[in-house]
Amino acid sequence: MPEDFVIARNPEEGSSLPYVLRIPYGDRGVLLKARETWPRTSKVYCHRFEEWPENAEIIERVPVTSCVRRGAAIDLVLDRSREARSQFVISYAKGGRQAIFWQTARTAKQARPHVRTPRARASGVAELAIVVDSQERYAWKFSDQHVVTDRRRLPAGDYGVMWEDELVAAVERKSLGDLVSSLTTGKLKYQLTALAALPHAAVVVEERYSRAFQHEVVRASVIAESLAECQVAFPTVPIVFAESRKLAQEWAYRFLGAAWVAAGQDRPGEEYFADLATGAELPAAEPTVAEIRAWAQANGLRVSDRGRLSAEVRTAYDAAHRAE
Repeated sequence: MPEDFVIARNPEEGSSLPYVLRIPYGDRGVLLKARETWPRTSKVYCHRFEEWPENAEIIERVPVTSCVRRGAAIDLVLDRSREARSQFVISYAKGGRQAIFWQTARTAKQARPHVRTPRARASGVAELAIVVDSQERYAWKFSDQHVVTDRRRLPAGDYGVMWEDELVAAVERKSLGDLVSSLTTGKLKYQLTALAALPHAAVVVEERYSRAFQHEVVRASVIAESLAECQVAFPTVPIVFAESRKLAQEWAYRFLGAAWVAAGQDRPGEEYFADLATGAELPAAEPTVAEIRAWAQANGLRVSDRGRLSAEVRTAYDAAHRAE
């Protein structure tokens, strides 16, 4: 097994990945082409290849302290004081194509927005029933949302909500690689055609818009023009860049919840107005954080002007309003 981590220049002319790497893992090592020699400012896309080029010019050869695989990642620790720890994350784009990203703790942190998703239910729905397309790989779990899922074949989109067995809203999920691929092959226009036939639909991308202009192969102008053409041709189906997988999931949950409630208002069924039919009152909407904070301040409770509310404040609010 190779003992050093090796970086060399890629002798392949015209390659968009000008460096080759050898990770000392396994009998022959893992060989990758890469755009950079280290993920200093952002994650670095890498691509597998089979044979180490004989005429490759070695740039760096660094002894390795540790090289261990942990699930879908290889953790690499180099024997030097700076730029010593990094990780190669193995993922799969839609269609099964392997994608490898080289990152450090710093670049991984930069890729994650520093936000907490809200805990309130989407449109006040106690438990939203979301249908996940049976062909969706690595589907969202909705573990942080009030959701129950069911897998079946959808005529459009990857996630949807039904009203009386009719698909009333759908969301097509895209990684950045899948988005660019479907744009350049024309597949996205067929998907948008199917989505546009629904009352409510959207495409959600698990990445920032700016990252679309850093693609390794397709020119930024081609991607920008193709996206603009799709939005003009299908104005009722927004293409939303949600910055991360977690935020894309949260956006889809809110969108599908609002669409389901709208479907019930447009064509209510027996279940939608079951409480009204029996003369019972509909449950009140959940209070917002601002409303609870204002109540606490008015009643002399200690509460910060910003941030999350303590459990004690929420308990006091609930107790007071149950008494009412």
